[in-house]
Amino acid sequence: MATITRRTTKKGEARYLVQVRLKGCPPTTATFSTKADARDWVRLAEGQLKLGRYLPSAAGRHRTLGDAIERYIRDVKPHPKRLPYLVWWVDQLGAQPLSAISPAVIAGWRDHLAGHGGPRGGATPATCNRYLAALSHVFTIAEKDWGWMESNPCRKVRRLAEPRGRVVFLSDDERNRLLAVCRKSTDWRLYPLVVMAIATGARQAELIGLRWLDIELQRGTALLHHTKNGDRRALPLTGLALQLVRELAAARPAGNDHVFASRRGRPVFPRRAWEVALVAAKLDDFRFHDLRHCCASYLAMSGASLMDIAAILGHKTLSMVKRYSHLSEQHTSAAIDRMAEKFLK
Repeated sequence: MATITRRTTKKGEARYLVQVRLKGCPPTTATFSTKADARDWVRLAEGQLKLGRYLPSAAGRHRTLGDAIERYIRDVKPHPKRLPYLVWWVDQLGAQPLSAISPAVIAGWRDHLAGHGGPRGGATPATCNRYLAALSHVFTIAEKDWGWMESNPCRKVRRLAEPRGRVVFLSDDERNRLLAVCRKSTDWRLYPLVVMAIATGARQAELIGLRWLDIELQRGTALLHHTKNGDRRALPLTGLALQLVRELAAARPAGNDHVFASRRGRPVFPRRAWEVALVAAKLDDFRFHDLRHCCASYLAMSGASLMDIAAILGHKTLSMVKRYSHLSEQHTSAAIDRMAEKFLK
């Protein structure tokens, strides 16, 4: 037997409280924003409770999503960047029993997030998918490791289509203008930072966090301990990049641990100098992260494979570097044309 009770929040919004009682099963409750969702959930809950599989064990029968996320943060220790996503889910559904969180409920909150429910207004499709991924991993652990759930409801929730990744790289003239301006900058860090970003494809935070203990001048490598995907990665230093790092090492102030520390000894990005350089070089809609795209694009145009580019940039899969495939194909085609002209006349 199920009851649906309409309630009004302090903001004047309607909420529908559902309680399902079935002989031999503890009462199950959930809250929905529409009566149609409430009725759909009643049918689903009653059917699964009758089959005795809505929650597979007594251990998870009375657990809420807040309980699951709290344990997940404590035991799994997710990447700090995922914490805001998890906190948002706690704010929305933390008090709900795990049994009440169906694919339809999650999809509704996904649409709310995309519309206007994000911390900063409507979220992009990519951001919405990150929220879903964070929640999905909580459910996966709750299902496989703790036995709190029979299945992960996020698996049945459609991810939003994301636009193709941004591919911006500097032409030879633009690159030369930017490097010339950076070389004359009053901030000594800017020029070697830009050169290393282009030469290695490292992210801004990865470069700023570099310490002298991470640099091996003889081998020509810089070791990144903290990367976006959590893996260590070695940056090869060659040519101009290696030369500039050697010059910085020779002029290193005593007691300075970070390669790109400010005058106060703090590893802070020289944002003001960067913004001035962009204006002087006449570059519009260009970000420091686009130097990473420059590195990948130049590698593709130099004949590097997508696997090589992924390894250099620190991507675990090829999906993130497929955006550069057209550049690689263009230059591969040109190489084949040159070969055919020489040998197949």
